[in-house]
Amino acid sequence: MKRFTLFLILGFTINLCAQENAEVEDLKYLEDQFYLGITYNFILNKPNGVTQGNFSYGLQGGFIKDIPLNSRRNFGIGIGLGYAYNNYYTNLFVNETESGLEYTVLDSDVSYKRNKLDTHVIEMPIEFRWRTSTPSDYKFWRVYAGMKLGYVVGSRSKFVSNETKISFNNSDIRNFRYGVMLNFGYSTFNVHAYYALSNLFNDGVTTIEGDSIEFRPLRIGIIFYIL
Repeated sequence: MKRFTLFLILGFTINLCAQENAEVEDLKYLEDQFYLGITYNFILNKPNGVTQGNFSYGLQGGFIKDIPLNSRRNFGIGIGLGYAYNNYYTNLFVNETESGLEYTVLDSDVSYKRNKLDTHVIEMPIEFRWRTSTPSDYKFWRVYAGMKLGYVVGSRSKFVSNETKISFNNSDIRNFRYGVMLNFGYSTFNVHAYYALSNLFNDGVTTIEGDSIEFRPLRIGIIFYIL
């Protein structure tokens, strides 16, 4: 009986210590997260006659460092680093000439398989974060809003038809990118929206008809957060 009583006292003491340690650890919990996302890429500010075709999509992934700003740790900021691939299918044909790149709006009677622009971007998201998380609840509502900076490390224009295939690095793409974003949802699945505040192309790029090309990407999709 004495041994049993001693065992209960010892077990109770260990349990209290474990709870105290858990509370100390809980007070320091963070929402450091990896993220993965997929989007449909809309193009705004298109020149006359330019239309989108096929499925213009984007992929993104990276890591965000969580920095709580209050004692409840439900409000903070996040700073991250990631990578994004985006493509844009349009009827805007790009051709290399001796004087530079030439942009032509293809007529509807022109037959081709693919005509797209790809970009590879290193991104830095900066988020203001509100969530209903607790130390023990990993399913919660979140609203993350902020901006995203990016630098293009690769861009390629590609045209494919039955008769020809043209592919080359597009030097008219603006390297430094920035825009605003909003992520909101519950648990793992969340809605993601990004609107570019910078043009996709450098200033002064025009079609052969003289229309300015001032593409502004709007990306809408879903984003997954993984602890």
